[in-house]
Amino acid sequence: MREGERRSDIRSGMSVGVVLKEDQSTGYITYGKVGRILTKSATHPHGIKVKLTTGEVGRVKEILK
Repeated sequence: MREGERRSDIRSGMSVGVVLKEDQSTGYITYGKVGRILTKSATHPHGIKVKLTTGEVGRVKEILK
């Protein structure tokens, strides 16, 4: 399982890299802090969907340490 596919790995306030809906074709990663986790299931093959503190919504591709 790749990084960002398990809901249990993600917490509010952590720094992540997400791909926004409008950036799916390019794969451009936007960085920010998790405000809210939107995906209800335990896993998702394209990444857990989160809302960043800036209000942007995307799927987690990187979890920053």
